[in-house]
Amino acid sequence: MINNKRPDLIRQGERVDDLQIGGLKLIQNPSGFCFGVDAVFLSDFVKVKPGETVLDMGTGNGIIPVLLSAKTRGKKFTGLEIQADTADMARRSVEYNHLEDRIEIVTGDIKEAAEIFKPAFFDVITTNPPYMLAQHGQRNPDNAKAIARHEVLCKLDDILRESMRLLQDKGRFYMVHRPFRLTEIMIKMSYYKIEPKRIQFIHPYIDKEPVLVLIEGVRGARSRVTIEPPIVIYEKEKGER
Repeated sequence: MINNKRPDLIRQGERVDDLQIGGLKLIQNPSGFCFGVDAVFLSDFVKVKPGETVLDMGTGNGIIPVLLSAKTRGKKFTGLEIQADTADMARRSVEYNHLEDRIEIVTGDIKEAAEIFKPAFFDVITTNPPYMLAQHGQRNPDNAKAIARHEVLCKLDDILRESMRLLQDKGRFYMVHRPFRLTEIMIKMSYYKIEPKRIQFIHPYIDKEPVLVLIEGVRGARSRVTIEPPIVIYEKEKGER
């Protein structure tokens, strides 16, 4: 069990959430964008082999690298986050869990990722990107939340272009997104030479449409995709028997 008693790392208005795995905790600010079940599902979907290096694009509060450090035997996890305050919070979570030897948080723009990490190449890239187009729907007036939910500072093309440049040949790309953009996602993944290989839908209930989709792609692979059995979050609607 990790001894996490580090009140000096917690800022005013922040809280510490128990991740229910390996004694790990995560610092979050309720007034900002907190992680959801999509991050947890993505961390379960990702396959990281012993000794591999992983880059998480748009890491936010660092939830994906922290979870993967407990769930896999990857050698090094790097989180890239453009918002300085959010990146600082992620670094403090890394320190809070004594994971400095395995996780590094870098402040920077996804659109410049290949330059930031040049000449590094990664075995795995993960991302839980903004789901909504910049012009789609009503944007949250809170800037941090708008950046997390809408393609304000980066687009799907930016993520895939930089991933193509940073992945090893046959390196793996993992993303969680919304099903309504699946056609666009698959076309663009193929365009950037990251071939979709595995897809899994997440449904709130067995008789409801999926609300999330998990996608694995492989850089430079041949075209062939497997549809995994769906994940159903809840068994029944409340009040049903």
